[in-house]
Amino acid sequence: MAVVKLRSNESQEQLLKRFRKSVVKSGVLGTVRDKRWFVSRTEQRRLEKKKAIRRLKRKRRSY
Repeated sequence: MAVVKLRSNESQEQLLKRFRKSVVKSGVLGTVRDKRWFVSRTEQRRLEKKKAIRRLKRKRRSY
């Protein structure tokens, strides 16, 4: 859970910006998106394999 405390002389906009940044960094939104629908184990394995292949292709292109 992302917790942000108001600093002295900090505007609400700056506080909100820091909060958003901490939420993105913690990965909460990604987890929520992943758990939004049920994905079977076989489907999960297939997606992970697909992701790994994409990662390798990107890595090879960068050389």
